[in-house]
Amino acid sequence: MADFETPEVKEYLDIPALKRGVMGNSKPFVSKEQFQEPLGFPGELVDNWQQVAVDKLGELLKTNRGLQVFMDSCVKCGACTDKCHYFLGTSDPRNMPVARQDLLRGVYRRYYTLPGKLFPKLVGAMDLTEDLLDQWYSYYHQCSECRRCSVYCPYGIDTAEVTMAARDIMNAVGKGQKYSNEIIGKVFKIGNNLGLPQPALEDTLEGLEEEVKEDTGADVRYPLDEEGAEVLLVTPSADFFAEPHVDGLIGYGKVFHQAGISWTLSSHASEAANFGLFIGSMENMKRIAMRIREAALDLGVKRIVFGECGHAWRVAYSFLNTLAGPFDFLDPRYPVPQHICEVTYDLIQRGALTFDKSANDHRRVTFHDSCNVARASRMGDMPGGQFIIPREIIKAVCNHYYDMPPDTIGEATFCCGGGGGLLTDDLMELRVKGALPRMQALKQVVEENGVTHLAAICAICKSQFSKVLPYYGFQMDQIVSVHQLVSDAIVLGQKQ
Repeated sequence: MADFETPEVKEYLDIPALKRGVMGNSKPFVSKEQFQEPLGFPGELVDNWQQVAVDKLGELLKTNRGLQVFMDSCVKCGACTDKCHYFLGTSDPRNMPVARQDLLRGVYRRYYTLPGKLFPKLVGAMDLTEDLLDQWYSYYHQCSECRRCSVYCPYGIDTAEVTMAARDIMNAVGKGQKYSNEIIGKVFKIGNNLGLPQPALEDTLEGLEEEVKEDTGADVRYPLDEEGAEVLLVTPSADFFAEPHVDGLIGYGKVFHQAGISWTLSSHASEAANFGLFIGSMENMKRIAMRIREAALDLGVKRIVFGECGHAWRVAYSFLNTLAGPFDFLDPRYPVPQHICEVTYDLIQRGALTFDKSANDHRRVTFHDSCNVARASRMGDMPGGQFIIPREIIKAVCNHYYDMPPDTIGEATFCCGGGGGLLTDDLMELRVKGALPRMQALKQVVEENGVTHLAAICAICKSQFSKVLPYYGFQMDQIVSVHQLVSDAIVLGQKQ
């Protein structure tokens, strides 16, 4: 049983009464030396950590031109205060984006502005003390970097960048987060977040081929490390082993099979996710991204396609060319990279796929816009394609689709509550409470439209919902992959 109270889902989403410091003791496990050093960070808090932290902040102010703008431009207007799912779910005022930002802004003012050096109390400047560092560690791990507050900020302050900067500084002084840093280390050592070695991947993929053959009679292949394939698929490692993720992977294979597109996975780059983004480390983001370039070159592919993972697509769409480009060795007729939804949507538009929509008639579906797709990327060649394309795919394979309320989807979508490197049981209370706004919107379409399933294109969202749905009276299997719906409806065999 949980040792915390699940928030009540009401008819309308209330702005909560403040409970100061109620989440002050919420902290993830601190990373040990064995997880820090492979990433180039100190194994424990360094002796001169204050100076190291201040110097690192100065470095970030020079290399990230937006950060100083974000430090200087806030006028405390309050537009962001009720936009954060963690504030709405926890009632802790430190989870107002502006208050969380001020934990870093106060240090910036103290050490990098003249008024802060001369008259610190007058301008909210703060000395970087160990107590303040502890507050950083707590509250900067109560931000999923979802950027919803940034949509509503009249000055465009990007709280995600502030959170990433604070986490980067904490890693630099030896106070990193175990969950994210351990995962990044697994990618460097083995190639994926889960530490699955090549033999395990081979066995899993062989099992999928047998399962699909038994279910459909079709010889759908799930190839690994095959040179000369047209497409390199880079997908979150959750797709290899857990529902509903693996059902999405089955769907990708069926789409490629039916379209006659040769494809392969890579054991060297068997992970689409890039947790370097979450910890704000450009160096580690680049090391992870380079594995994808290396795999594409080694296998001689013509296209790179990403599977259903929200922040993986953000890194791929916004950073991949900068981190690991140029990709001038790929087929110039296709964008680099592509999302699996773009591939499937294009095939649907060209009539290359046939579906039996009645195969999903036992489902009444809604769609969750994942934060990093909704607010940090695009899809296709149309404005808002990241919102249109997944929905059009669902409508092509399902007879019953319903959107959640308009102020909770699209660019205004609420986070699942587990993103940004927070998908760890150390933070279960935060995750459950942070899911409140999305659960309230889901409850509305369940009651009004009889919705039975919530579809998503993000591995973290799927994992988060599988865990938190039961806290709110739903079933864990009500979360599905978009390509799980495709998989169930696709007609294999001769084109019709």
